Amino acid sequence: MTLNNQNHSLENHSRRDFIIKGTMLGGGLMLGIGALPDAFAQAGAIYDPNTPTKFGEPEVNAWVSIRPDDTVYIRIARSEMGQGTRTGLAQLVTEELECNWKKVRTESATPGQSLARKRVWGEHGTGGSRGIRISEDYVRRGAAAARIMLLQAAADQWNVPVSELKVDKGVITHIPTGRKTTYGKVAQLASTLTPPDPKSITLRNPRDWKVAGQPYARLDTANKVNGSKVYGVDLQLPGMLCASIKACPVFGGKLVSYDEAKIQNMRGVKGVVKIDDSTLAVVADTWWHANSALKALPIVWDEGKSANVSQDGINKMLREGLDEQGDFWQRKVGDAPQAINNSAKKVEAIYFTPFRAHVTMEPMNATVKITGDRAEAWVPTQNGEGSLAALSEATGFPLANCEVYKLDSGCGLGRRGSTQDFTTFAAKIAQKYPGVPIKAIWSREEDMTHDYYHPIAMAKMTAGIDSSGNVTGMHIKVSGQSINATLAPAAIKDGKDERQLQGFYEKGPDAQLGYTFPTLLTEYVMKNTHVPVGPWRGVNTNQNGIFMECFMDECAKAAGQDPVKFRRAVMQSHPKHLGVLDAVAKKAEWDKPLPAGTFRGVAQFMGYASYSACVAEVTVQNNVVKVNRLVFALNCGHVVNPYLTREQIEGSVAMALGAIFLPEISVEKGRIKEQNLDTYPLLKLSSTPRIETVLVPTYDFWGGVGEPTICVVGPAVANAVSAAIGRPVRNFPLTKEGLSLA
Repeated sequence: MTLNNQNHSLENHSRRDFIIKGTMLGGGLMLGIGALPDAFAQAGAIYDPNTPTKFGEPEVNAWVSIRPDDTVYIRIARSEMGQGTRTGLAQLVTEELECNWKKVRTESATPGQSLARKRVWGEHGTGGSRGIRISEDYVRRGAAAARIMLLQAAADQWNVPVSELKVDKGVITHIPTGRKTTYGKVAQLASTLTPPDPKSITLRNPRDWKVAGQPYARLDTANKVNGSKVYGVDLQLPGMLCASIKACPVFGGKLVSYDEAKIQNMRGVKGVVKIDDSTLAVVADTWWHANSALKALPIVWDEGKSANVSQDGINKMLREGLDEQGDFWQRKVGDAPQAINNSAKKVEAIYFTPFRAHVTMEPMNATVKITGDRAEAWVPTQNGEGSLAALSEATGFPLANCEVYKLDSGCGLGRRGSTQDFTTFAAKIAQKYPGVPIKAIWSREEDMTHDYYHPIAMAKMTAGIDSSGNVTGMHIKVSGQSINATLAPAAIKDGKDERQLQGFYEKGPDAQLGYTFPTLLTEYVMKNTHVPVGPWRGVNTNQNGIFMECFMDECAKAAGQDPVKFRRAVMQSHPKHLGVLDAVAKKAEWDKPLPAGTFRGVAQFMGYASYSACVAEVTVQNNVVKVNRLVFALNCGHVVNPYLTREQIEGSVAMALGAIFLPEISVEKGRIKEQNLDTYPLLKLSSTPRIETVLVPTYDFWGGVGEPTICVVGPAVANAVSAAIGRPVRNFPLTKEGLSLA
């Protein structure tokens, strides 16, 4: 697939618009021959010695550079934040290239390089579990093209037909004579050849993979363990200054004044910078000195109209939204309300899910240096092109005069993706200190109280059950805050935001509802607050999975049926959904009796083009829940690395269990009440259950891995808890139900 550039000029588009529209086009393959442009040979490997980008070296094509010693460097555009994307993509390249995995290294392509080369590496965004599934085709084709060129170079060197050659682990053999050479010896010659048409390349059948599909160890483990990995907060540049940031405690408030004189003589302090109408920063020789001075800085805020907003008021607004009447529907099949009212039984439940913070291990940060009319940024980002756009927009410099060096991040979870405030703020501060690298870091308190939170939501679920225990109609009505209202208002059409109904879609490929009901009505009532929201791992499948799957258990109970059997009856038109449900039930031995005091719960859902199911086993004593076992089934189409896939599932457990049991993010007097990990704790290792996973790929599509399973953990556990205590649980976190996690 070739990127359609449509001959757009950068002058006709805003910087951010260019990036947004460009990423919507999708990535493409444009084989670039020759060396990388000298114009971008600025930072070398200083920012991350673990994945150095050696500018100016010959390349076979944009994806592959091979050294004379047969070391293969694979350029990866996607960001790495612990999910293993770099390793998985390297496996796919190695598979098509047929090189020696032990000789494989990776390096990060920068967005500036990519832009200068007509976006040869496609989009750089890493979110929505798209790191591999959206890039796999052009990455594989780039590697296959490199293999063809290398074989052709050997054939030309020996003056023999390519058909007489074979390659194994980077060693090329002339079959008739046994003569051998290596990729490293012909790479220079290969770099001068014309690349093949990507459309003409036949990729390897995934069922025949030898490197891809295998549980290879991650490429980035060693330098994390030995401490040599350079994260954003670790970065040191000559002459660097540090900045600590503070914004108005109430979102929407304004900065009135501050008294810089009170701190100007404090140790290391260089000055105070007003970033925008509600944010400032103290700059010093170290971040500790900057943050200490910031705490001592007298600041006057105008907290604005939201200063008296309370959590109770927000919850009341959401609840009122469930009773509003209007054109809120997104999907209609028949007349669901009438069918429900005419049914033998009517089942109704209201569920609540709160704001959640990202709390990444590495707080938000970015480093920017402005020299003359050029801006450089070192950023732990999920979207290098988004960071580049933000840097350009903040400085006013053209995109071609900016560059972003992507650092591996200490977790992302969505916070480092579409929102680029960390890049923007660092750039604004750096403008006041030309020629000096400025590293801006959020304190943990500032990071938690000025996040883009997982959106708050309520849902009113209503169903009709006939005398035989069959569903007659389903009415789903969600009242909650819209992510698009914060980040992409243009995506909201006619006051409706379908994004918030992720998992309830009629069709795939991303988040199709896995049930077929005789009648169905799906509605979303938008109720926005002053609190900014954004993607949080799993995004809207998290709350929608809870709403749907907890309610399905309530319906099964009302119908007097087993929860798995009840679901199967309305899943016959959804074979892939049914496939993971059957697989997890078999693995968990659903029909086998449990020991006294142990109870099961089940859930299935679809998100990010993958199908997930989970069975939870719990015990409850004195309102303390112990999750003993979690069993998962996942169909992501193709499994590039089963080890990494299981790692991602295990990571989703930690986030999901924390989200349903541990304290919420709440609002008090317009402010975020929970400011640090003492009031907003994370899941402890001791609370993590035994986790088992069965992978059931069908090899006919590409789905995500990092996020799909998080949405089934909460409802599966909640359903098991409900079975244990004999009543439904509907308010999350479950502390609202008087329950705690062992």
